Amino acid sequence: MNWQQFKTDYLVRFWAPLPAVIAAGLLATYYFGLTGTFWAVTGEFTRWGGHVLQWLGLHPEQWAYFKVIGLEGTPLTRIDGRMIIGMFAGCIAAALWANNIKLRRPQHRIRIVQALLGGIIAGFGARLAMGCNLAAFFTGIPQFSLHAWLFALATAAGSYFGAKFTLLPLFRVPIKLQKVQAAAPLTQLPQQARRRFRLGMLVFLLMSAWSLWTLFDAPKLGIAMLFGIAFGLLIERAQICFTSAFRDLWITGRTHMARAIILGMAVSAIGIFSYVQLGVAPKIMWAGPNALIGGLLFGFGIVLAGGCETGWMYRAVEGQVHYWWVGLGNIIGATLLAYYWDTLAPSLATDYDKINLLEVFGPTGGLLVTYLLLALALVAMLWWEKRFFRAKARAERVDARSM
Repeated sequence: MNWQQFKTDYLVRFWAPLPAVIAAGLLATYYFGLTGTFWAVTGEFTRWGGHVLQWLGLHPEQWAYFKVIGLEGTPLTRIDGRMIIGMFAGCIAAALWANNIKLRRPQHRIRIVQALLGGIIAGFGARLAMGCNLAAFFTGIPQFSLHAWLFALATAAGSYFGAKFTLLPLFRVPIKLQKVQAAAPLTQLPQQARRRFRLGMLVFLLMSAWSLWTLFDAPKLGIAMLFGIAFGLLIERAQICFTSAFRDLWITGRTHMARAIILGMAVSAIGIFSYVQLGVAPKIMWAGPNALIGGLLFGFGIVLAGGCETGWMYRAVEGQVHYWWVGLGNIIGATLLAYYWDTLAPSLATDYDKINLLEVFGPTGGLLVTYLLLALALVAMLWWEKRFFRAKARAERVDARSM
């Protein structure tokens, strides 16, 4: 295979979601083993909100929530901060390689309202549950934390209500039709594509060099950046969006992304299990009402906003202005939760146990229970998909007879 063929097949074209999500699961496993933490983003976004409040003269470092997740240092001195910097760089590089950057503004003001409000609700719910679609779902379930299963079920329910809500007439944007004399010719800008590809390679190489240089002084920070770059490349090139996985179940009946996510978690679980047996402690959170309420809010919010934490990140760097508002809303919502944590935590979270399935059922039993639950989730989705399309075909036959 020559360079041009490799470039076209692997750097310019979109990647298939299934192998990309499985690769993300594998990377998340090694990321956990090498850094001792899991792939997560909203906790760091909450810290960013805390830093903004500090710049405004407030003292969020005294809040109980920031004593739980920490507010020391800066994004450059924290593992999560370096990882997210790497993620953004990976997303930018991948979008530039494919010439997939274009400023796209929302078609209507209602979309901005959706983006901001949905982002706030999702950010608030994610931090109430101590994790988003990553820490409380994709990387939370392979950590054998019961709270992640509660969050996943509640997120599915919340996304159902969100899907129904966004289908209301309020959110239907009027389309302006224009009369044209002939179809506009496709415009190709090969010089622009070449320039952007080179810029993308420059971003990729500079960030990789920075990460490798950091390895000498702070190995975990350098590792976090390298993994972040890889995560960013994966989510942008494969367009990995957890919102679509949940929303598509209820609106189109498609389960392609959801099935890929389950398989990714199945691959990750055995790796996490191996690291736990070697002495790396899994991240277990409170299995209380916070996981259920947070999941409901998160599921509703991501569908209303149109994107989750990973989804808004790569779409924002592609120039989709809508997702700039989603990201802002996420940070606002997460920071609001941090402010109200003292009031909510005892009754919803901290008075409940942190339940580790590996401790409840034993190491082998916990692993088997996790795989059993993943298998049941997969079977349930396949049943739903079959039921959805059977009902759709039946409705189409009734409509055809009535015409």
